[in-house]
Amino acid sequence: MASDAVEIEAGSRAVRVSSPTRVIFEATDFSAEVTKVMVAEYYVAVADGLMRALRDRPVALERWPKGVREGMVMSTRADSHGDAFYQKRMMRGAPAYVESTRVLFPSGRIADEIRMTEVAVAAWAAHMGAITFHPWPTRARDNDRPDELRIDLDPFGSATFRDAVRVAGVARELFAEAGIEAFAKTSGKRGIHVYARVSPRWTFTDVRHAAIAFARALERRTDGVTTRWWKEERGDNIFVDFNQNCRDRTIASAYSLRPSPGATVSTPVSWDELATLEDPRAYTLHTVPARLAEQGDPWATIDDVEHSLEPLLAWWDDDPVEMPYPPEYPKMPGEPKRVQPSKARHD
Repeated sequence: MASDAVEIEAGSRAVRVSSPTRVIFEATDFSAEVTKVMVAEYYVAVADGLMRALRDRPVALERWPKGVREGMVMSTRADSHGDAFYQKRMMRGAPAYVESTRVLFPSGRIADEIRMTEVAVAAWAAHMGAITFHPWPTRARDNDRPDELRIDLDPFGSATFRDAVRVAGVARELFAEAGIEAFAKTSGKRGIHVYARVSPRWTFTDVRHAAIAFARALERRTDGVTTRWWKEERGDNIFVDFNQNCRDRTIASAYSLRPSPGATVSTPVSWDELATLEDPRAYTLHTVPARLAEQGDPWATIDDVEHSLEPLLAWWDDDPVEMPYPPEYPKMPGEPKRVQPSKARHD
């Protein structure tokens, strides 16, 4: 039975956490049990890196109020009866220090989403059952102009984490050729995320086109990479998910827990460290705080430079062929037929 609420220190605030002994992650052969209060305390412990990733951004919460167990599933539009769900709108009854910022969804609807201003907000979100933070690639001063380009390297079929590591190294070289310094993190699962800060001068469409152009260049540069949107065409390759740069498409933030056994963490790493990393499960709630305290944040300098997208947009201009958008999007200008090839009618 869950015990009474406790208070934890989060920056300058005391944050109440109810049911602190509720088990959120069960023990595994590589990681000990994790309770609800441990999740909140974890986010306070990694505040330096977490807030570098989240500060002043609109953030959707991935909430698992019952904990993460085998067989539990995320609610979807087709079936809202899952065990977990995404909280995109500001909740009623939030403490006064939890601020919001207005965002525009692809549907044309607007909403007020949580604006991450201090670590106490993250601790309160953990009290509300959130385990993962999904920030927009924008700052609250202008939620229509991204300041991040995000490259999601997702192993598909028999491709492995080590395949993603190899491709990430090639992606770093390709970014460098465009005059862009890139930063890497584990996804917390099998993939790698590569980020670059960009000047907030371009629209979501521009940033997505830059990502498509980069993905195509990466596909040409090395074997084992695909930009094919439809799963049936991806084969045993690393899929470059260019659509993660669309409006309201988000990736788990740096230092976010993931809903995976062992309380794994999406963890920033240096390029040298990534090159020799064999198992991303080394990074969990139990190991990452000490790592951050001892080694510092590998992304400590990510905000030092805002890069131009002009080199990547020049690549797009050389091959301006539109790609399918995510299914929740309305039909977009120039978009090809949005139907998987095996089901397409050929007139």
